[in-house]
Amino acid sequence: MGQVADRQLAPPRRIPPPRRPLPPRARRRLRRIRALARALLRRPYWDPPDSSYVVRRWPGLTAICCATLFFWLSLTPSLVPRPWLLQGVIGGITAAIGYAIGALAEWLVRLTVRPVRRRLRSRGRGNRRPRPRLRARAWLTYYALSTVATIAALSWSADAQRELRRLQEMPETLTWHSLMIAAVALAICGALVALGRTVRLGTRVLIRLLGRFVPRPVAIGVSLLVSAMVVVFGTRDVVFDRGVIDVAAYLAQNTDKSTKDGITRPRTPLVSGSAASLVDWDELGYEGRNFTGSSLTSRQITSVTGRWAIQPIRVYVGQESASTFTARARLAVRELERTGAFDRSVLAIAGTTGRGWVNSTDAEPLEYIHGGDTAIVAVQYSYLPSWASFLVDKEEAGRATRALVDAVRARLREQPAERRPELVVFGESLGAYGIEAAFDGPDDMLSKVDGAVLAGSPNFSPLRRELTAHRDPESPIWRPEYEDGRHFRFAQWPEEDLARPGPASSWEKPRVVYLQNASDAIVWWSPGLALNPPRWLREPLGPDITDEVNWFPLVTFWQTTVDMAVSYGVGAPHGHRYGNGSVEAWAAVAPSEGWTDADTERLRRFMDGREAPY
Repeated sequence: MGQVADRQLAPPRRIPPPRRPLPPRARRRLRRIRALARALLRRPYWDPPDSSYVVRRWPGLTAICCATLFFWLSLTPSLVPRPWLLQGVIGGITAAIGYAIGALAEWLVRLTVRPVRRRLRSRGRGNRRPRPRLRARAWLTYYALSTVATIAALSWSADAQRELRRLQEMPETLTWHSLMIAAVALAICGALVALGRTVRLGTRVLIRLLGRFVPRPVAIGVSLLVSAMVVVFGTRDVVFDRGVIDVAAYLAQNTDKSTKDGITRPRTPLVSGSAASLVDWDELGYEGRNFTGSSLTSRQITSVTGRWAIQPIRVYVGQESASTFTARARLAVRELERTGAFDRSVLAIAGTTGRGWVNSTDAEPLEYIHGGDTAIVAVQYSYLPSWASFLVDKEEAGRATRALVDAVRARLREQPAERRPELVVFGESLGAYGIEAAFDGPDDMLSKVDGAVLAGSPNFSPLRRELTAHRDPESPIWRPEYEDGRHFRFAQWPEEDLARPGPASSWEKPRVVYLQNASDAIVWWSPGLALNPPRWLREPLGPDITDEVNWFPLVTFWQTTVDMAVSYGVGAPHGHRYGNGSVEAWAAVAPSEGWTDADTERLRRFMDGREAPY
């Protein structure tokens, strides 16, 4: 009775309402979707109807796996943080390289296995082809694993970029558009693969045409040679030299005729381009007008140092002022004589970059330290931007600077030794390379000048390479010590690093300071990165490089190439930004009488707080 009562008291079961049938049109769409899904699961790839298809065909599984692997490797961190768009670009280029390697490996394996298959087929045992089900499962496995792994790699890459930003004193917030990175990389990789297939199709057509007139082996050899020549010379001469470089040269030449806002023709006769100058204002070029038109005055120097000062001399000879390096150097010497530069206490030769840039943060500290009792001379060797000059005419920087150094030293030898000014040299980036190329080695530099400050010397700079190659044991390549710092010292944080090899008493004159950041891609980039692991990635790593960085063939080369383009996007002293490190460098290399550490600190605070004039 109790059980019956319980059943009677239990709530009635709710019966769900009957489902409304789908409309006929919706049922037909659902059936089509299910049929399409089953078809994709059975055959997740596409086979061309004809073997002659070259451009429009499905990628090989081996090639696409290699491309995906290389894309993952491109997500690893390098020297400086990368924005997401450039990460997509480098990912696409790297993936295309991986695809080419995978496709080549697949072709070589197929070429090796083909005779074996023919032999087995002749014996009646080689007619079996890979089963469609096995091929479909392989592709489905790739889709599933690559999707999960790519999401994980993009997430890890974002974390690594944030850590790198923290090490380089940048805000850790980072917009990392993972989906857009993958989309950009896929588009670039697809375009490069299609371009490569188009070249292959053209080669095949050429072989078929030549095969009508010559034996097939000859047709194949000639066609491959023609295709290689078209790719190499077409890319180098037509697309690059006649395209990118010509456009850059045209834009740079127009820019060279302009003047930056706020820059006016100087009134003082102690500056090139003035009414009394031997060099016309219009012939100085864009950077030359910026350099001479923003010259410091004695009042500006006194307001910062609190000491009596005079008007500093700035001499500049533009590319249009003379046709040869020797003629420009001679004109510069005559301009130095006109201004009385050889009677100053310090005469500085500045190496210029690309279209003639002289960094004000390298020039002004020397003028402040010596109260304007200085003369700085520079010549323009090109009107191309630095990146184009690096590719086309970087050797011109060395020849132009050597001609200027030789001309200035020849004039100094005519002057009594007790009346000669202190001769120093300085430069940044390509300007530093130009200074180095003006000397035959470290000893030659020490015998010809009284000091030097060089910032961000490129990897191909001859003196820096020699100093690094013969550095003292146990000193890292990113902070090399040469002969216990007796003459040459390297620094990223000059206030600390310049005292590291030994006390000031052990630092003999002449002194040379290299401002060199461990994370500067321009310092470390070289073609050898493509195949050889660099020393700067060995332990111990630089202080602003993450432990997650590694070397991978080809990948690290492209990463460092992109790092050069974004190395100005970080704050000093990181990347290719050296800020006002030249203040401490000049105070150590060429201090004025009575100059103290307190004066250096006061000048550094002023330089850090003011906006560069150009």
